[in-house]
Amino acid sequence: MSTTTKQNTFNTTNPTTGKTLSSYEYMTDDQVEESIQESQKAFLDWKTKSIEERGKVIKAIGKELQNYKTELAELMTDEMGKLLSQSLQEVDICSAICDYSAKNAPEILKSEERELLDGGKGIVAYAPMGIIYGIQPWNYPSYQVIRYTITNLMAGNSILLKHASNVTGTAKLLKSIFDTAGLPSGLFTVLVIDHEQSNAIIKHKLVRGVTLTGSPAAGEKIGEKAGAQLKKTVLELGSNDAYLILDDADVDLAVEKSVQGRIYNNGETCIAAKRFVATEKVYEEFKEKFVNAMKALKLGDPKLEDTQLGPMARKDLREEIHEQVQESLEKGAKLLCGGTIPNGEGYFYPATVLDQVTKGQPAYDDELFGPVASLIKAKDNEDAMRIANDSRFGLGGGIFSKDEKGAIELAEKHFDTGMIFINSFGTAEPTMPFGGVKDSGFGREHGGFGMKEFVNVKSIMIRK
Repeated sequence: MSTTTKQNTFNTTNPTTGKTLSSYEYMTDDQVEESIQESQKAFLDWKTKSIEERGKVIKAIGKELQNYKTELAELMTDEMGKLLSQSLQEVDICSAICDYSAKNAPEILKSEERELLDGGKGIVAYAPMGIIYGIQPWNYPSYQVIRYTITNLMAGNSILLKHASNVTGTAKLLKSIFDTAGLPSGLFTVLVIDHEQSNAIIKHKLVRGVTLTGSPAAGEKIGEKAGAQLKKTVLELGSNDAYLILDDADVDLAVEKSVQGRIYNNGETCIAAKRFVATEKVYEEFKEKFVNAMKALKLGDPKLEDTQLGPMARKDLREEIHEQVQESLEKGAKLLCGGTIPNGEGYFYPATVLDQVTKGQPAYDDELFGPVASLIKAKDNEDAMRIANDSRFGLGGGIFSKDEKGAIELAEKHFDTGMIFINSFGTAEPTMPFGGVKDSGFGREHGGFGMKEFVNVKSIMIRK
Protein backbone atom coordinates (compact mmCIF):
# COMPACT_ATOMS: atom_id res chain seq x y z
CA MET A 1 0.00 0.00 0.00
CA SER A 2 1.15 3.54 -0.71
CA THR A 3 0.44 6.38 1.69
CA THR A 4 1.25 10.00 0.93
CA THR A 5 3.56 11.52 3.57
CA LYS A 6 3.90 14.87 1.80
CA GLN A 7 3.04 16.19 -1.61
CA ASN A 8 6.03 14.81 -3.49
CA THR A 9 6.80 11.59 -1.58
CA PHE A 10 5.14 8.28 -0.75
CA ASN A 11 5.94 5.17 1.26
CA THR A 12 5.73 1.49 0.40
CA THR A 13 4.45 -0.96 2.99
CA ASN A 14 5.12 -4.63 3.71
CA PRO A 15 1.65 -6.28 3.65
CA THR A 16 2.82 -9.10 5.92
CA THR A 17 3.76 -6.77 8.78
CA GLY A 18 2.05 -3.50 7.92
CA LYS A 19 5.38 -1.69 8.37
CA THR A 20 6.98 0.84 6.05
CA LEU A 21 9.56 -0.50 3.61
CA SER A 22 10.86 2.55 1.74
CA SER A 23 10.12 6.14 0.81
CA TYR A 24 10.23 7.54 -2.74
CA GLU A 25 10.00 10.93 -4.40
CA TYR A 26 7.84 11.69 -7.40
CA MET A 27 9.68 13.01 -10.44
CA THR A 28 9.28 16.63 -11.50
CA ASP A 29 7.69 17.48 -14.85
CA ASP A 30 11.10 18.58 -16.12
CA GLN A 31 12.61 15.22 -15.17
CA VAL A 32 9.80 13.41 -16.98
CA GLU A 33 10.32 15.46 -20.14
CA GLU A 34 14.05 14.82 -20.01
CA SER A 35 13.38 11.08 -19.69
CA ILE A 36 11.09 11.13 -22.74
CA GLN A 37 13.69 12.94 -24.81
CA GLU A 38 16.36 10.44 -23.75
CA SER A 39 14.03 7.58 -24.61
CA GLN A 40 13.47 8.98 -28.10
CA LYS A 41 17.20 9.45 -28.64
CA ALA A 42 17.86 5.88 -27.53
CA PHE A 43 15.12 4.57 -29.84
CA LEU A 44 16.58 6.29 -32.90
CA ASP A 45 19.81 4.36 -32.38
CA TRP A 46 18.29 1.08 -31.19
CA LYS A 47 15.97 0.77 -34.19
CA THR A 48 19.00 0.61 -36.50
CA LYS A 49 20.41 -2.44 -34.72
CA SER A 50 19.80 -5.85 -36.22
CA ILE A 51 17.34 -8.16 -34.53
CA GLU A 52 20.27 -10.46 -33.71
CA GLU A 53 22.12 -7.60 -31.97
CA ARG A 54 19.04 -6.77 -29.93
CA GLY A 55 18.61 -10.44 -29.10
CA LYS A 56 22.07 -10.67 -27.54
CA VAL A 57 21.15 -7.93 -25.08
CA ILE A 58 17.75 -9.46 -24.35
CA LYS A 59 19.35 -12.85 -23.68
CA ALA A 60 21.80 -11.15 -21.35
CA ILE A 61 18.88 -9.62 -19.43
CA GLY A 62 17.42 -13.10 -18.97
CA LYS A 63 20.74 -14.31 -17.56
CA GLU A 64 21.09 -11.29 -15.29
CA LEU A 65 17.60 -11.88 -13.91
CA GLN A 66 18.83 -15.27 -12.71
CA ASN A 67 21.88 -13.66 -11.11
CA TYR A 68 19.54 -11.40 -9.13
CA LYS A 69 16.91 -14.11 -8.60
CA THR A 70 16.95 -14.31 -4.81
CA GLU A 71 17.20 -10.56 -4.25
CA LEU A 72 14.43 -9.81 -6.73
CA ALA A 73 12.13 -12.54 -5.43
CA GLU A 74 12.51 -11.46 -1.79
CA LEU A 75 11.80 -7.85 -2.71
CA MET A 76 8.62 -8.80 -4.59
CA THR A 77 7.41 -10.79 -1.60
CA ASP A 78 8.21 -7.92 0.77
CA GLU A 79 6.38 -5.40 -1.41
CA MET A 80 3.19 -7.29 -2.31
CA GLY A 81 3.02 -10.45 -0.20
CA LYS A 82 3.15 -13.36 -2.65
CA LEU A 83 4.70 -16.62 -1.50
CA LEU A 84 8.46 -16.52 -1.85
CA SER A 85 8.37 -19.78 -3.82
CA GLN A 86 6.05 -18.12 -6.34
CA SER A 87 8.26 -15.03 -6.53
CA LEU A 88 11.14 -17.32 -7.48
CA GLN A 89 8.92 -18.92 -10.14
CA GLU A 90 8.09 -15.45 -11.44
CA VAL A 91 11.76 -14.66 -12.00
CA ASP A 92 12.13 -17.92 -13.90
CA ILE A 93 9.29 -17.12 -16.30
CA CYS A 94 10.77 -13.66 -16.85
CA SER A 95 14.05 -15.26 -17.91
CA ALA A 96 12.13 -17.69 -20.13
CA ILE A 97 10.41 -14.76 -21.89
CA CYS A 98 13.81 -13.21 -22.60
CA ASP A 99 15.19 -16.47 -23.99
CA TYR A 100 12.10 -17.18 -26.12
CA SER A 101 12.05 -13.65 -27.51
CA ALA A 102 15.74 -13.60 -28.37
CA LYS A 103 15.53 -17.00 -30.06
CA ASN A 104 12.35 -16.49 -32.06
CA ALA A 105 12.34 -12.80 -32.93
CA PRO A 106 14.50 -13.16 -36.07
CA GLU A 107 11.86 -15.44 -37.60
CA ILE A 108 8.82 -13.57 -36.25
CA LEU A 109 9.99 -10.12 -37.33
CA LYS A 110 11.76 -10.93 -40.57
CA SER A 111 10.54 -9.19 -43.72
CA GLU A 112 8.29 -11.21 -46.02
CA GLU A 113 8.40 -11.21 -49.81
CA ARG A 114 5.15 -11.40 -51.79
CA GLU A 115 4.37 -11.40 -55.48
CA LEU A 116 2.30 -8.50 -56.72
CA LEU A 117 -0.62 -9.07 -59.09
CA ASP A 118 1.29 -7.47 -61.97
CA GLY A 119 4.29 -9.69 -61.35
CA GLY A 120 6.19 -7.14 -59.32
CA LYS A 121 7.74 -7.77 -55.92
CA GLY A 122 6.26 -6.81 -52.59
CA ILE A 123 8.00 -6.70 -49.22
CA VAL A 124 6.18 -6.64 -45.88
CA ALA A 125 8.49 -5.17 -43.23
CA TYR A 126 7.93 -4.88 -39.49
CA ALA A 127 9.43 -1.59 -38.36
CA PRO A 128 9.53 -0.32 -34.77
CA MET A 129 7.20 2.55 -33.88
CA GLY A 130 9.05 4.44 -31.15
CA ILE A 131 8.36 4.97 -27.47
CA ILE A 132 5.89 2.54 -25.88
CA TYR A 133 4.41 3.61 -22.55
CA GLY A 134 3.41 0.85 -20.13
CA ILE A 135 1.19 1.25 -17.06
CA GLN A 136 1.55 -1.89 -14.98
CA PRO A 137 0.01 -3.36 -11.79
CA TRP A 138 1.52 -4.76 -8.63
CA ASN A 139 0.34 -8.39 -8.66
CA TYR A 140 3.22 -9.73 -10.75
CA PRO A 141 5.78 -6.98 -10.14
CA SER A 142 8.46 -8.34 -12.49
CA TYR A 143 6.46 -10.40 -14.97
CA GLN A 144 4.02 -7.63 -15.90
CA VAL A 145 6.98 -5.42 -16.77
CA ILE A 146 9.00 -8.07 -18.60
CA ARG A 147 5.97 -9.22 -20.60
CA TYR A 148 5.57 -6.02 -22.61
CA THR A 149 9.09 -4.63 -22.27
CA ILE A 150 11.10 -7.51 -23.72
CA THR A 151 8.94 -8.05 -26.81
CA ASN A 152 8.93 -4.36 -27.60
CA LEU A 153 12.67 -4.01 -27.11
CA MET A 154 13.08 -6.93 -29.50
CA ALA A 155 10.88 -5.12 -32.01
CA GLY A 156 13.17 -2.09 -31.74
CA ASN A 157 11.04 0.20 -29.58
CA SER A 158 12.02 2.01 -26.38
CA ILE A 159 10.12 1.70 -23.11
CA LEU A 160 8.67 3.99 -20.47
CA LEU A 161 7.25 2.31 -17.36
CA LYS A 162 4.80 3.61 -14.79
CA HIS A 163 4.64 0.82 -12.25
CA ALA A 164 2.20 0.53 -9.35
CA SER A 165 3.56 2.67 -6.52
CA ASN A 166 3.59 -0.15 -3.96
CA VAL A 167 6.16 -2.09 -6.05
CA THR A 168 8.41 0.84 -6.90
CA GLY A 169 11.40 -0.98 -5.43
CA THR A 170 10.93 -3.86 -7.87
CA ALA A 171 10.71 -1.45 -10.79
CA LYS A 172 13.97 0.21 -9.80
CA LEU A 173 15.74 -3.11 -9.29
CA LEU A 174 14.62 -4.25 -12.74
CA LYS A 175 16.13 -1.06 -14.17
CA SER A 176 19.41 -1.89 -12.44
CA ILE A 177 19.30 -5.44 -13.83
CA PHE A 178 18.70 -4.15 -17.37
CA ASP A 179 21.62 -1.73 -17.01
CA THR A 180 23.93 -4.44 -15.71
CA ALA A 181 22.98 -6.67 -18.65
CA GLY A 182 24.14 -3.98 -21.07
CA LEU A 183 20.86 -2.46 -22.30
CA PRO A 184 21.76 0.95 -23.74
CA SER A 185 20.83 3.94 -21.61
CA GLY A 186 17.40 5.44 -22.23
CA LEU A 187 15.76 2.32 -23.67
CA PHE A 188 14.08 1.36 -20.39
CA THR A 189 13.00 4.14 -18.06
CA VAL A 190 11.13 3.88 -14.77
CA LEU A 191 8.86 6.87 -14.22
CA VAL A 192 7.88 7.56 -10.60
CA ILE A 193 4.92 9.79 -11.37
CA ASP A 194 1.34 10.59 -10.41
CA HIS A 195 -1.83 10.20 -12.51
CA GLU A 196 -1.77 13.73 -13.92
CA GLN A 197 1.77 13.25 -15.15
CA SER A 198 0.80 9.89 -16.59
CA ASN A 199 -2.05 11.46 -18.56
CA ALA A 200 0.37 14.01 -19.97
CA ILE A 201 2.70 11.22 -21.15
CA ILE A 202 -0.15 9.58 -23.08
CA LYS A 203 -0.64 12.88 -24.91
CA HIS A 204 3.07 13.43 -25.57
CA LYS A 205 3.86 13.59 -29.29
CA LEU A 206 6.87 11.27 -28.99
CA VAL A 207 4.91 8.47 -27.29
CA ARG A 208 3.57 6.15 -30.01
CA GLY A 209 1.78 3.40 -28.10
CA VAL A 210 0.22 2.68 -24.71
CA THR A 211 -0.23 -0.64 -22.96
CA LEU A 212 -2.06 -1.19 -19.69
CA THR A 213 -2.62 -4.14 -17.41
CA GLY A 214 -5.30 -3.28 -14.88
CA SER A 215 -9.00 -3.14 -14.12
CA PRO A 216 -11.72 -2.63 -16.76
CA ALA A 217 -12.37 0.81 -15.27
CA ALA A 218 -8.71 1.75 -15.73
CA GLY A 219 -8.81 0.29 -19.24
CA GLU A 220 -11.76 2.48 -20.18
CA LYS A 221 -9.98 5.61 -18.98
CA ILE A 222 -6.61 4.85 -20.54
CA GLY A 223 -8.20 3.59 -23.77
CA GLU A 224 -10.24 6.79 -24.05
CA LYS A 225 -7.23 9.04 -23.46
CA ALA A 226 -5.03 7.13 -25.90
CA GLY A 227 -7.83 6.93 -28.47
CA ALA A 228 -8.29 10.68 -28.32
CA GLN A 229 -4.65 10.93 -29.43
CA LEU A 230 -5.13 8.23 -32.11
CA LYS A 231 -2.57 6.01 -30.39
CA LYS A 232 -2.49 2.23 -30.52
CA THR A 233 -3.27 0.46 -27.24
CA VAL A 234 -3.09 -3.03 -25.79
CA LEU A 235 -5.35 -3.54 -22.77
CA GLU A 236 -5.03 -6.60 -20.55
CA LEU A 237 -7.81 -6.19 -18.02
CA GLY A 238 -9.54 -8.13 -15.26
CA SER A 239 -11.73 -11.20 -15.44
CA ASN A 240 -14.05 -13.55 -13.58
CA ASP A 241 -12.83 -16.82 -15.05
CA ALA A 242 -15.13 -19.82 -14.92
CA TYR A 243 -13.85 -23.37 -14.48
CA LEU A 244 -16.31 -26.05 -15.55
CA ILE A 245 -16.56 -29.37 -13.74
CA LEU A 246 -18.52 -31.44 -16.22
CA ASP A 247 -20.46 -34.70 -15.72
CA ASP A 248 -17.47 -36.91 -16.52
CA ALA A 249 -14.82 -34.87 -14.70
CA ASP A 250 -12.16 -36.41 -12.48
CA VAL A 251 -13.43 -34.64 -9.37
CA ASP A 252 -10.29 -35.14 -7.31
CA LEU A 253 -8.17 -33.63 -10.08
CA ALA A 254 -10.66 -30.81 -10.47
CA VAL A 255 -10.47 -30.03 -6.75
CA GLU A 256 -6.67 -30.06 -6.72
CA LYS A 257 -6.32 -27.75 -9.71
CA SER A 258 -9.23 -25.53 -8.70
CA VAL A 259 -7.72 -24.83 -5.28
CA GLN A 260 -4.41 -24.07 -6.93
CA GLY A 261 -6.14 -21.85 -9.47
CA ARG A 262 -8.00 -19.89 -6.82
CA ILE A 263 -5.20 -19.20 -4.34
CA TYR A 264 -2.16 -18.90 -6.61
CA ASN A 265 -0.53 -15.49 -6.06
CA ASN A 266 -2.83 -15.17 -3.03
CA GLY A 267 -5.76 -15.15 -5.43
CA GLU A 268 -4.70 -11.77 -6.82
CA THR A 269 -4.47 -12.77 -10.46
CA CYS A 270 -6.55 -11.65 -13.43
CA ILE A 271 -6.42 -15.16 -14.91
CA ALA A 272 -7.16 -16.94 -11.63
CA ALA A 273 -9.95 -19.50 -11.38
CA LYS A 274 -12.80 -17.61 -9.73
CA ARG A 275 -16.19 -19.14 -10.61
CA PHE A 276 -16.50 -22.91 -10.27
CA VAL A 277 -19.43 -24.18 -12.30
CA ALA A 278 -20.18 -27.83 -11.55
CA THR A 279 -23.02 -29.91 -12.98
CA GLU A 280 -25.69 -31.40 -10.71
CA LYS A 281 -24.13 -34.85 -11.17
CA VAL A 282 -20.83 -33.87 -9.49
CA TYR A 283 -21.70 -30.70 -7.61
CA GLU A 284 -22.05 -32.06 -4.07
CA GLU A 285 -18.90 -34.19 -4.29
CA PHE A 286 -16.88 -31.31 -5.71
CA LYS A 287 -18.23 -28.86 -3.13
CA GLU A 288 -17.42 -31.07 -0.14
CA LYS A 289 -13.89 -31.87 -1.27
CA PHE A 290 -13.16 -28.32 -2.44
CA VAL A 291 -14.32 -26.70 0.80
CA ASN A 292 -12.30 -29.16 2.89
CA ALA A 293 -9.20 -28.39 0.83
CA MET A 294 -9.69 -24.64 1.14
CA LYS A 295 -10.24 -24.91 4.91
CA ALA A 296 -6.98 -26.81 5.28
CA LEU A 297 -4.83 -24.09 3.70
CA LYS A 298 -2.25 -22.50 6.00
CA LEU A 299 -2.36 -18.72 6.11
CA GLY A 300 0.85 -16.99 7.18
CA ASP A 301 4.23 -15.44 6.45
CA PRO A 302 4.86 -15.82 2.70
CA LYS A 303 8.57 -16.40 3.30
CA LEU A 304 7.97 -19.57 5.32
CA GLU A 305 8.07 -22.81 3.34
CA ASP A 306 4.92 -24.30 4.87
CA THR A 307 2.76 -21.23 4.19
CA GLN A 308 0.19 -21.79 1.46
CA LEU A 309 -1.56 -18.41 1.44
CA GLY A 310 0.04 -15.05 2.15
CA PRO A 311 -1.45 -11.59 2.80
CA MET A 312 -3.28 -9.43 0.33
CA ALA A 313 -1.14 -6.68 -1.18
CA ARG A 314 -2.84 -3.70 0.46
CA LYS A 315 -5.27 -2.99 3.28
CA ASP A 316 -7.77 -1.31 0.95
CA LEU A 317 -7.81 -4.38 -1.30
CA ARG A 318 -8.67 -6.58 1.66
CA GLU A 319 -11.46 -4.22 2.66
CA GLU A 320 -12.81 -4.21 -0.89
CA ILE A 321 -13.00 -7.98 -1.26
CA HIS A 322 -14.54 -8.33 2.21
CA GLU A 323 -17.24 -5.86 1.20
CA GLN A 324 -17.90 -7.91 -1.96
CA VAL A 325 -18.24 -11.06 0.14
CA GLN A 326 -20.61 -9.38 2.58
CA GLU A 327 -22.76 -7.95 -0.21
CA SER A 328 -22.95 -11.37 -1.88
CA LEU A 329 -24.09 -12.90 1.42
CA GLU A 330 -26.71 -10.20 1.86
CA LYS A 331 -28.01 -11.02 -1.62
CA GLY A 332 -28.40 -14.73 -0.96
CA ALA A 333 -25.00 -16.41 -1.16
CA LYS A 334 -24.06 -18.91 1.55
CA LEU A 335 -20.71 -18.84 3.34
CA LEU A 336 -19.05 -22.27 3.50
CA CYS A 337 -15.69 -21.21 4.94
CA GLY A 338 -13.59 -18.11 5.59
CA GLY A 339 -15.14 -14.69 5.15
CA THR A 340 -13.75 -13.16 8.36
CA ILE A 341 -10.87 -10.68 8.63
CA PRO A 342 -8.38 -12.19 11.09
CA ASN A 343 -6.91 -10.28 14.02
CA GLY A 344 -3.25 -9.29 14.05
CA GLU A 345 -0.81 -7.41 11.86
CA GLY A 346 -0.68 -7.65 8.10
CA TYR A 347 -3.41 -7.71 5.45
CA PHE A 348 -4.43 -11.35 5.63
CA TYR A 349 -7.72 -12.75 4.34
CA PRO A 350 -8.63 -16.43 4.67
CA ALA A 351 -9.48 -18.83 1.86
CA THR A 352 -13.21 -18.28 1.42
CA VAL A 353 -15.88 -20.28 -0.42
CA LEU A 354 -19.36 -19.01 -1.32
CA ASP A 355 -22.23 -21.28 -2.32
CA GLN A 356 -25.60 -20.47 -3.91
CA VAL A 357 -23.97 -17.78 -6.02
CA THR A 358 -26.37 -16.21 -8.52
CA LYS A 359 -26.62 -13.28 -10.91
CA GLY A 360 -26.86 -9.95 -9.13
CA GLN A 361 -24.24 -10.82 -6.53
CA PRO A 362 -20.67 -9.46 -6.75
CA ALA A 363 -19.47 -13.07 -6.50
CA TYR A 364 -21.25 -13.82 -9.80
CA ASP A 365 -21.02 -10.53 -11.69
CA ASP A 366 -17.71 -8.98 -10.67
CA GLU A 367 -14.07 -9.89 -10.25
CA LEU A 368 -13.13 -10.94 -6.72
CA PHE A 369 -9.40 -10.21 -6.64
CA GLY A 370 -8.37 -12.37 -3.72
CA PRO A 371 -8.77 -15.88 -2.24
CA VAL A 372 -12.57 -16.09 -2.59
CA ALA A 373 -14.23 -18.85 -4.65
CA SER A 374 -17.76 -18.79 -6.07
CA LEU A 375 -19.60 -22.12 -6.45
CA ILE A 376 -22.37 -22.32 -9.04
CA LYS A 377 -24.55 -25.36 -9.79
CA ALA A 378 -25.40 -26.10 -13.43
CA LYS A 379 -28.10 -28.48 -14.67
CA ASP A 380 -25.84 -30.20 -17.17
CA ASN A 381 -22.80 -29.66 -19.39
CA GLU A 382 -24.64 -27.35 -21.76
CA ASP A 383 -25.92 -25.22 -18.90
CA ALA A 384 -22.42 -25.06 -17.42
CA MET A 385 -21.10 -23.62 -20.68
CA ARG A 386 -23.94 -21.11 -20.76
CA ILE A 387 -23.14 -19.94 -17.23
CA ALA A 388 -19.44 -19.66 -18.03
CA ASN A 389 -20.16 -17.32 -20.93
CA ASP A 390 -22.71 -15.35 -18.92
CA SER A 391 -20.10 -12.78 -17.96
CA ARG A 392 -18.89 -9.42 -19.18
CA PHE A 393 -15.36 -10.79 -18.89
CA GLY A 394 -13.47 -13.14 -21.17
CA LEU A 395 -9.82 -13.61 -20.26
CA GLY A 396 -9.46 -17.27 -19.32
CA GLY A 397 -11.29 -20.33 -18.09
CA GLY A 398 -11.03 -24.05 -17.61
CA ILE A 399 -12.75 -27.34 -18.42
CA PHE A 400 -12.53 -30.55 -16.42
CA SER A 401 -13.62 -33.59 -18.41
CA LYS A 402 -12.26 -37.04 -19.18
CA ASP A 403 -13.33 -36.49 -22.79
CA GLU A 404 -10.37 -34.43 -23.96
CA LYS A 405 -11.58 -34.28 -27.55
CA GLY A 406 -14.97 -32.98 -26.44
CA ALA A 407 -13.34 -30.46 -24.12
CA ILE A 408 -11.17 -29.15 -26.95
CA GLU A 409 -14.28 -28.74 -29.12
CA LEU A 410 -15.98 -26.77 -26.34
CA ALA A 411 -12.88 -24.60 -25.98
CA GLU A 412 -12.57 -23.92 -29.69
CA LYS A 413 -16.21 -23.39 -30.60
CA HIS A 414 -18.09 -22.31 -27.49
CA PHE A 415 -15.92 -20.86 -24.69
CA ASP A 416 -15.89 -17.09 -25.24
CA THR A 417 -12.51 -16.30 -23.69
CA GLY A 418 -8.96 -15.74 -24.85
CA MET A 419 -7.41 -18.68 -22.97
CA ILE A 420 -8.75 -22.07 -21.83
CA PHE A 421 -7.05 -24.68 -19.64
CA ILE A 422 -8.19 -28.28 -19.95
CA ASN A 423 -7.87 -30.50 -16.86
CA SER A 424 -5.28 -28.09 -15.52
CA PHE A 425 -4.58 -24.61 -14.27
CA GLY A 426 -1.92 -22.31 -15.64
CA THR A 427 -0.94 -18.69 -15.91
CA ALA A 428 1.41 -17.40 -18.59
CA GLU A 429 3.16 -19.47 -21.23
CA PRO A 430 5.81 -17.63 -23.31
CA THR A 431 5.03 -19.74 -26.39
CA MET A 432 1.26 -19.06 -26.36
CA PRO A 433 -0.72 -15.84 -26.88
CA PHE A 434 -2.00 -14.10 -23.74
CA GLY A 435 -5.06 -11.83 -23.74
CA GLY A 436 -8.82 -11.70 -23.61
CA VAL A 437 -12.09 -10.45 -25.09
CA LYS A 438 -15.08 -8.41 -23.92
CA ASP A 439 -14.33 -6.41 -20.75
CA SER A 440 -11.07 -8.30 -20.36
CA GLY A 441 -9.50 -6.11 -23.02
CA PHE A 442 -7.87 -6.61 -26.40
CA GLY A 443 -4.49 -7.24 -27.95
CA ARG A 444 -2.19 -10.19 -27.37
CA GLU A 445 1.14 -10.74 -25.70
CA HIS A 446 3.50 -13.75 -25.74
CA GLY A 447 3.88 -16.37 -28.42
CA GLY A 448 5.36 -13.83 -30.81
CA PHE A 449 2.06 -11.94 -31.04
CA GLY A 450 3.27 -9.23 -28.66
CA MET A 451 6.20 -8.41 -30.91
CA LYS A 452 3.82 -7.29 -33.65
CA GLU A 453 1.40 -5.23 -31.54
CA PHE A 454 3.51 -2.07 -31.67
CA VAL A 455 5.18 -2.19 -35.07
CA ASN A 456 4.62 -0.34 -38.31
CA VAL A 457 3.66 -2.99 -40.84
CA LYS A 458 5.15 -1.52 -44.01
CA SER A 459 4.21 -2.44 -47.55
CA ILE A 460 7.11 -1.93 -49.95
CA MET A 461 6.28 -2.48 -53.62
CA ILE A 462 8.61 -2.75 -56.58
CA ARG A 463 6.69 -2.56 -59.86
CA LYS A 464 7.95 -3.97 -63.12
